[in-house]
Amino acid sequence: MDNKLLTPAMSRYDAARSEVTGGVADGEARLRVAETELRELIASQLRPTWDALWRGVDLLRDLPEGARVVDRWKRDRWSYTAHRDRVRAGEPPQPKRDDAVTAAQKLAARETAQAQLDAQEALDDPLVMAGRRLSGEAFAGEVTEVEMAWSEAKVPRPRPLVTVRTEDRPHLAERAKLYRVMDDGRTQTAEFVGEPEEPEDSGEPEESAEPVEAGEPGRASVAFVVRLTGGMGRGKEPEPGSVPRAGRPGVLDAVRARPARRPRSARPREHAVDPRRPAGRRRSRTGSRPRDRGGLSV
Repeated sequence: MDNKLLTPAMSRYDAARSEVTGGVADGEARLRVAETELRELIASQLRPTWDALWRGVDLLRDLPEGARVVDRWKRDRWSYTAHRDRVRAGEPPQPKRDDAVTAAQKLAARETAQAQLDAQEALDDPLVMAGRRLSGEAFAGEVTEVEMAWSEAKVPRPRPLVTVRTEDRPHLAERAKLYRVMDDGRTQTAEFVGEPEEPEDSGEPEESAEPVEAGEPGRASVAFVVRLTGGMGRGKEPEPGSVPRAGRPGVLDAVRARPARRPRSARPREHAVDPRRPAGRRRSRTGSRPRDRGGLSV
């Protein structure tokens, strides 16, 4: 297209402009014709992509939004509103480099938000959930048993143990953080506990069975225990509907929180130090050493 159509059209346009500059008769008419030809030629190549782009936008607008998009948008608006209020109040701007505590708090908040976003996207989109299940980052199963338990804090909180049976093969480490969707659309946090305790051996020989390959119909299911850690209210007893019932029709969907992607450091074996604060003990203005408070002074 470039050599056969575009290059000759550009040459005719340049020649017409030269004629107009040189005062050749009918040069302006030939320039308008060359410009129209060049515009139509470029539009014929760009218009299909432009139209396809907006058709895609229209298709996306017709899709129903995720159940948790509204809540994320609301939190983003409140976050920006708080930033606006700080600016209007005349508070100082954010420093170029945060201190260690502030930096750790910001990093933890961003990692938590990213993990929650990944989990909510999987819970909202069946296609994303399918990919997470195939990679062992999510599972769907049936609740077979629920055992009520409480935390050992001063004010006990409900921490029920839920036994789930699934045909998926999730890769879960002990105390791995999980997210599940509740009936009202809210996201509930949980953690992986382990496999349920096996019943005592009755002494009867077990029936032998042929091994089943992954992905085949009739794939053997596995059971494990999950502890619910949130979304059950602030009282000692969980709110109605916040704990799944054993044998209830349907499945329990859960997504494992992905590990944070930390940037590689140029010197991973060294600790980051703020150059504005020299390390070591500091002397007071009177020259005496500060009182030892049982830790390192920096």
